[in-house]
Amino acid sequence: MFNDIGPLELVTLIVLAVLVFGPDKLPKVIQDVTRTIRKIREFSESAKRDIRDELGPEFKDFEFEDLNPKTFIRKQLDNDDLGIKEIRNGFDFKKEMAEVSDVVHGRDGESSSGAAEPSGSRVDMVKKPEPGGVERPPFDADAT
Repeated sequence: MFNDIGPLELVTLIVLAVLVFGPDKLPKVIQDVTRTIRKIREFSESAKRDIRDELGPEFKDFEFEDLNPKTFIRKQLDNDDLGIKEIRNGFDFKKEMAEVSDVVHGRDGESSSGAAEPSGSRVDMVKKPEPGGVERPPFDADAT
């Protein structure tokens, strides 16, 4: 509950509590707060128990933490009924991008289907002038 409170912050809270409530009333306030927290936890557990009873025996292992989207997705990825791991492992992003690049540049797909390209071959990224000698005006980012 208080995982992100450091020691200096805790000391500050204690000093502030002593100043606000005074040393005489502070033990009573702490008892009231702990009693309230205990009642809230009991109410929460009772509500969870009632919901589990209403859902029936097929949901007896249902955990409310599973409703958190991150936990739900992590649990579904671990439960590999859909074959997600096979799909993820079967997809080679670098190979797919190389094939797309070859198609775009008109190269034969067989030459780069698994072998690395020689270090001397590079894609020419220099802008070539348009045919007819007419150059396009420069792009104005402020105009968009």
